[in-house]
Amino acid sequence: MRDACTIRRSTGEATDANGDVTDTYDDLYTGKCRVQQHQATADRQDIGQDNLLLLRLEVQLPMSVTSLEVGDEITITSSVSDPDLPGRVFRIHDLAHKSDATSRRVQCMERTGS
Repeated sequence: MRDACTIRRSTGEATDANGDVTDTYDDLYTGKCRVQQHQATADRQDIGQDNLLLLRLEVQLPMSVTSLEVGDEITITSSVSDPDLPGRVFRIHDLAHKSDATSRRVQCMERTGS
């Protein structure tokens, strides 16, 4: 695994002195990862009058990364071979568990423009 990411979970919201509301997060993991995309097509989702494209991909993590949940956010912080990966944000939508796994593989989605 030659890329790096940060995984965080939403913990709620905070309001500053100006009344601006921002989401708050807890960092769950910072370290190495590997991004794999098996299919380079997006699913179109119509939400009201907005059209979203959802890309499916897999993020592979060390087996020591535990307690992940659907909805956790993965931000790619560096990539050795793909300069377009850093800064991309993925949401975990499916967890997989098995004996004798060599990496923790989580299925993610990236929300892109319409």
